[in-house]
Amino acid sequence: MKPTVHDIAREAGVSLSTVDRVLNGRADVRPKNAERVKDAVKRLGYVRDTNAANLAKKRRYKFVFVLPDGPNHFVETVVEAVREASGAQVTDRADVDVLFVNTADPHAVVKRLMSLDLSQLDGVAIMVPETPQVRDAIAHIKSAGAYVVALVSDLPNSRCDHFVGIDNFSAGQTAGALLGRFLRKERGSILVATNSMVSRDSIERRYGLDKVLSRDFPDLTALPTIEFHDDPDRIRDTLERSVATHPELKAVYSMGSGNAAMLDALRHCARDRDLVVIAHDLTSVTRQALIDGEMDAIIVQNVGHLARSALRVLRAKCDAAEIFEAQEQIRIEIIMRENLY
Repeated sequence: MKPTVHDIAREAGVSLSTVDRVLNGRADVRPKNAERVKDAVKRLGYVRDTNAANLAKKRRYKFVFVLPDGPNHFVETVVEAVREASGAQVTDRADVDVLFVNTADPHAVVKRLMSLDLSQLDGVAIMVPETPQVRDAIAHIKSAGAYVVALVSDLPNSRCDHFVGIDNFSAGQTAGALLGRFLRKERGSILVATNSMVSRDSIERRYGLDKVLSRDFPDLTALPTIEFHDDPDRIRDTLERSVATHPELKAVYSMGSGNAAMLDALRHCARDRDLVVIAHDLTSVTRQALIDGEMDAIIVQNVGHLARSALRVLRAKCDAAEIFEAQEQIRIEIIMRENLY
């Protein structure tokens, strides 16, 4: 039979109300009594049913996902996954909102974060670049008692409670290994593109790419990263100019968004079939590009797992419960036309 709060009270020699205050993290308990309760919990192997406790208290979680706005196919898949995951959290009494922000403008990001009603908020999952202003806004959120999870792109210098996403350094290494193997007997250059190098995921992916190429494939040279900044015309003009000025170009590695415009540019200069193309994230655009032979491989993170993991981590933080790292590890997958699901 599972131990109960009555067993804990009896074992610790305290009242039920004292046990309740300790289990709920309240400060109005004498330290000696709190220690007795905690020791009794360990001896008895008591595991608290947080769902039942929250139901009894009629508690509802309030979580917000802050995501990039604009035309971004990957973000669209994340939004869909968040809404699907939040619908499955009804029994856990969670209310989940999704807010959008112009991540190219740090001041707009801060304004959005500072506008959150922190008196009603339990946790925030944030997918924005890390800047000094963002760090200050995160510190403000946490000072109000809310928990913060960095989503997809880490915020290592902020006071985030957890990062949910793939190891982006390993993802960049994976891209380098794929390019090296596709081009094993080739000598030439690789065009590297991303939306912005302010984002930590792009920084880590580029670092991982360079490490593998320099170590294992010295005949391949990664060109300086092209940044598109959500501007389709800039993507097209810059990429076409790079292709024209680098006749030795053998491949393209897209580290972030902008894949639709990138593919359009490659088609326009008739290089969509003779270059090896590696990109990230399975969307409607990259899926079709795989089918059509315009991309060779996609490095994928399961967006459903991302959304569910962010919600589980935020709930665990709210309940002072253990986070099961193995369950929350987001794995790197490689998708090709031959194993497209």
